[in-house]
Amino acid sequence: MSEFLNDTDFEKYRSLIYKESGITFSENNRSILESRLRERVKLASVATVEDYYNIIIKDGEELKVLLDAVTTNLTRFFRNTAHFDALIKYVIPELLIYKAAKGDKEIRLWSAGCSTGEEPYTIAMILKDILPIGISFKIMASDISLKSLMIGKEGFYPDTRIQGISPEYLTRFFEKKNSGYRVKDELKNTIRFDYHNMKNDSGLHNQDIVFCRNVLIYFDEAAQKAAVDRFWNAMSNHSYLYIGHSESLFGMDTKFEFLKTEWACIYRKFL
Repeated sequence: MSEFLNDTDFEKYRSLIYKESGITFSENNRSILESRLRERVKLASVATVEDYYNIIIKDGEELKVLLDAVTTNLTRFFRNTAHFDALIKYVIPELLIYKAAKGDKEIRLWSAGCSTGEEPYTIAMILKDILPIGISFKIMASDISLKSLMIGKEGFYPDTRIQGISPEYLTRFFEKKNSGYRVKDELKNTIRFDYHNMKNDSGLHNQDIVFCRNVLIYFDEAAQKAAVDRFWNAMSNHSYLYIGHSESLFGMDTKFEFLKTEWACIYRKFL
């Protein structure tokens, strides 16, 4: 048993974090929670995790900071290229046919759990490249981590973070700045970064494509089901859902249809 985070405190914290975010902590990842709490307790200038708990149950902003601290923000540009191949070669062509019949000239995307912005910027580069003239797009990029959102909004990435971007895209969409690259406004202006806790409704409607990759793995079954249902409600009647390659909706009571394309497995909503 940890002297810093005893069993009673661990139960209190993981119950609160689950209630507020859907993120589940088990004994297997208890050490992650403990290490993040050590940092927060020190920065809050309190003596114990119990003292810090008394702060976060009264201070909603500090609770947001803690939820930010316990999330894992692992991402990169063009992560899992098969997903983007499916986007280019299947999803977008299908959507364009559907939208042409409706006279709809805008594609709406949601990057849920966008972390530091590499995913929505990747999508934006692709759409800028492949969409025909006269078709526009908007991307909503959301995350529970305020720190990550600020990086995304700023749009500056060190040299070590731009792997995966082709030389053509790097020249077209980025400006070299000292030890890194800054996203050009042309691309940045297509994305709106905003805070969102997946335990709550997003307020979004008629989204054509939703990316929520490697987020559901942090939720238990009940929280996963609730999040997926909220995605369904936010999506249009002809739309596509991307989740992580290690994630699945199999066994879940959901209305989404499994779709195996030549490039990747995704889900779709067809009504």
